[in-house]
Amino acid sequence: MSGAPWPPLSPLQTGLHGRCPRCGQGHLFDGFLTLRPSCAACGLDYGFADPADGPAFFVMMFVCIPAVIFGLWLEMAYEPPMWVHFVTTLPLILLSCIPPLRPLKGWLVASQFFYKAEEGRRVTTQDETVVPRPLA
Repeated sequence: MSGAPWPPLSPLQTGLHGRCPRCGQGHLFDGFLTLRPSCAACGLDYGFADPADGPAFFVMMFVCIPAVIFGLWLEMAYEPPMWVHFVTTLPLILLSCIPPLRPLKGWLVASQFFYKAEEGRRVTTQDETVVPRPLA
């Protein structure tokens, strides 16, 4: 099964839908953000995947900061009681920050597979094949 040629699938398409980056059929997630050990459809081991804090970073930079700025603006402009923040700002932050985490994590995992990303390693001269260049 693993020797079959797999067509390249878009990381955006498979990742945002939480599908296997190799076959596009199996699911990536066991729970909300927990990755499965492998794909149930094609058997791809998801051990290569390490999105780390990437999804949280993107959510904080592009969604959470504007939501917090809204809360600060509301406080500075109107000085409302605390319950107004609980009714407006808190739901805005929760509803705009939590739902994007799963699609972003799926996209990062699928991108790691698609681009064959791996942990960096130091290259030594023993790892390289040195080919002498001819002199002019």
